[in-house]
Amino acid sequence: MVTSKHYDTNISETNRHDPASLQHIEPYKSVVLAGGGTGGHIYPAIGIAQALQRLDDTVDIVFVGGAGKLESTLVPKHGFRFLPISVAGFPRRITLQWFPVIWKALRGLTQSLQYMTQLKPDVVIGTGGYVSGPVLLAALLRRIPIVIQEQNASVGLTNGILARWAKAVYLAMASARKDNALRHTKHIEITGNPIRPAIAEFPRRDETYKKFGLSPDLKTVFVMGGSQGARAINAAVVTALPHLLEFAKHIQIVHQTGAAEAETVQTEYEKHTRSHTEFLHCVRPFFDTVEEIYSIADVMICRAGGMTVAEVTACGIPAIFIPLPSQTGNDQVLNAHSVAKAGAAVVMEQGKFTAETLVDKLINVLLDINTHERMVTASRALGKPHASDDIAKSILSHVS
Repeated sequence: MVTSKHYDTNISETNRHDPASLQHIEPYKSVVLAGGGTGGHIYPAIGIAQALQRLDDTVDIVFVGGAGKLESTLVPKHGFRFLPISVAGFPRRITLQWFPVIWKALRGLTQSLQYMTQLKPDVVIGTGGYVSGPVLLAALLRRIPIVIQEQNASVGLTNGILARWAKAVYLAMASARKDNALRHTKHIEITGNPIRPAIAEFPRRDETYKKFGLSPDLKTVFVMGGSQGARAINAAVVTALPHLLEFAKHIQIVHQTGAAEAETVQTEYEKHTRSHTEFLHCVRPFFDTVEEIYSIADVMICRAGGMTVAEVTACGIPAIFIPLPSQTGNDQVLNAHSVAKAGAAVVMEQGKFTAETLVDKLINVLLDINTHERMVTASRALGKPHASDDIAKSILSHVS
């Protein structure tokens, strides 16, 4: 393993986000990234990897993740090498299920140790989830530096356990700094979550409105429950449609339903708008280039996963968050309230509001000029569109 590298960290504020200004930095020759199970852990890792490539396209990047898990297909699609290990999440309570899980975890650790020996990486980057645990632990046992990136307002279980041995921990939200799990961490940075640069850079254009059958003269509501959709959000908005039709002269809706409910939601829109053809809307299962929709969105109705919050605030969009209530660790609720406390969002608890209440909150945020402008400003202040580059540069500068 290379242990003596020098990095020039005297980068001016003017050039800190210009990849061309960083070409003099010598990158690590080998980097391993670990994180998976859900897109919320995988996409940050991909974002960091892409940022490292922007600094130097010769850096060797390898992902290690769960065999047969989402990352095993998603990572190769983005052009990165993927190595599988055996993984399983530990049950929250002691049960007989612990025995096969322990066996899988030990096997995953053994595989990770073999990878560390073969690859000899200069740094291992973990983005959370039980998938990253054995990989980071193997790196520590092989005396390889580790860094951690946390996407949520509170530190996840795996990240919290290993944070004390990390050379650096990168947080999406300042509130996570107070987490007791970080009390022994030497270097902490509030960087935001690594998102694709195109998310915040795509300009608002008339062509985008035309492409989706919308009008640039109306305010646009973007309903999004994530790539898979969210049944509760779909149901809430569909139930609110009769009330929203009253504002057809002022608003229009873009609704990402997720594949499972696309036909059902589309049918509901057609039924409600049959006699209100002036009500503009675009309903799709999924938007491949979501940056186009972000560019025209004036308000969001969405979940509050770490990456969703990062994208929404990077674009400066006010949000009505309906956080997933059943998520382990209550991450989405904490994320949502963190943004709302800053004045950039409204939080509505799933199952505890009516269609009328949702419409009242939406119309207030959307059509009250002072409220909307204030929330846009607050959202932009929270947004960190350059997080991936900031994290990549910090890794090169602080891990030795």
